[in-house]
Amino acid sequence: MSDVLILGYGPAGVSASLYALRAGLDVQLVGKDSGALGKAHLIQNYYGLEKPLTGEELLQVGKKQALDLGAKIAEDEVTDLMFNGSEFVATGLNGEYHGKVCIMATGAARKKQPLPGMAEMEGHGVSYCAVCDAFFYRQKNVAVMGSGEYALHETMELLNVVNSVTLLTNGVPLTANFPENVKVVDRKLKGLTGEGSFKGVVFDDDSTAEFDGLFVALGSANATDLALKAGAAFDQGKLVLDEDLQTTIPGLYAAGDCTGGILQVSVAVGEGARAAMAAIKYLRENR
Repeated sequence: MSDVLILGYGPAGVSASLYALRAGLDVQLVGKDSGALGKAHLIQNYYGLEKPLTGEELLQVGKKQALDLGAKIAEDEVTDLMFNGSEFVATGLNGEYHGKVCIMATGAARKKQPLPGMAEMEGHGVSYCAVCDAFFYRQKNVAVMGSGEYALHETMELLNVVNSVTLLTNGVPLTANFPENVKVVDRKLKGLTGEGSFKGVVFDDDSTAEFDGLFVALGSANATDLALKAGAAFDQGKLVLDEDLQTTIPGLYAAGDCTGGILQVSVAVGEGARAAMAAIKYLRENR
């Protein structure tokens, strides 16, 4: 088990790792890919650069810094995060990662599927966490919206509890292998049905299908998804953080684009440092 588990190895995650490593702590970084920064053509507005770097070049420089100081770095897609009372456990496609504290630095949350009625039905038949809410759909028929590994993870959680799972890809090609007992519908979606609570979906040809619940699992799990699974509190859809960027779960922090605000490298680096310094203090006070 590491002292500090950091999810995401972009500017916020690497910045946090550098502070934790220099404090003599054991650090595990886990990240899926280069994220939004990796697609940036040139970075010219960041302090100290002798010449502009591509986003990918800047990311690689940061990862090398962390490695040189002794960080462990794993390339993996995290689908679940749990707190068992003594440690944080992140489940990835390739293994589990444990930490006494955890800093979520997974980048900006993806946009939710812009379907009419979805926002109004969140918590009323529309869920973003199978681990949290599967129990309420025992022996019922539910749908999962998604097409990749994260949707597969949510589907597998649900199959242990519900009567049936239908996968709604919204026309997006599958990137994971789903069990044969999961019906896959690849038609595009137009909206949701129901007044006050979810009843079903409307396809682009105006045909409908009824379900007892809808679990949204688009793309990869982000900080919001993972914090929900760990049991952190939200207020009006935003993760509740204190001045140290700590969630309502002691030892669980968030930093970088996933906290909202100005989505800039300089801000992410600063928040990574802030979260790490708070985590260092927390660990020293709770030895």
